[in-house]
Amino acid sequence: MPPKKATRSSAKSTKHTDADAQHGERSDDVAQLKTGKRKRSAGVKSDVEKKKDDDACKASYSHWLMKSEPESRIENGVDVKFGIEDLKALPNQTGCWDGVRNYQARNFMSDMKVGEQAFFYHSNCKEPGIAGLMKIVKEAYVDHTQFDKKDVHYDPSSKADNPKWSMVDVQFERMTKRFIPLSELKKYHLQHKAKGGPLKDMALFTRARLSVQPLTAEEFDFVLSLENEDPI
Repeated sequence: MPPKKATRSSAKSTKHTDADAQHGERSDDVAQLKTGKRKRSAGVKSDVEKKKDDDACKASYSHWLMKSEPESRIENGVDVKFGIEDLKALPNQTGCWDGVRNYQARNFMSDMKVGEQAFFYHSNCKEPGIAGLMKIVKEAYVDHTQFDKKDVHYDPSSKADNPKWSMVDVQFERMTKRFIPLSELKKYHLQHKAKGGPLKDMALFTRARLSVQPLTAEEFDFVLSLENEDPI
């Protein structure tokens, strides 16, 4: 959504949300807050188990994919829209990536380092996909929206002396030479899954609900190379 008139962060808020409902990628972030503790099936990993998996793979990840909604959607009377053009329009083309309410996504943001690149992914829209590139300019710090009762991402269970949620600052770098749609990425994923290739285990398909996803250097380079290729 557009930046708030007043913010406690050093950068304007992106008001990031975690939705891809129209395309089967709806994030679990909000659902976890509303339902509280849930009995998990044997096939569902706990947060501790997921964190162990993340820790085991940290060394492989220095690139990211981060989702936000480019089309208007009203939540609790507030428009949560925030596309890459909105980031580009902010002062210094920089904003804080707030509103993440999923522990695994939060943990990935905690792993981010200044200078690392991320794809800006348009989600929950008519044509989801990669619109451009941004870079991390400030590492993880406390997300102030968790304490704001008027904010759509307010979390009454999070306390100032023990905050649950963090955010990073990102800066627009450039648009991709062409929009790279989810449909095209899925075709490559299926090809690579069957015959081998860099996108066979891409988190966009193996951890689709996450709004913040890690990419290996091989995955990032392959996806970026698609901007110079004709769509399939």
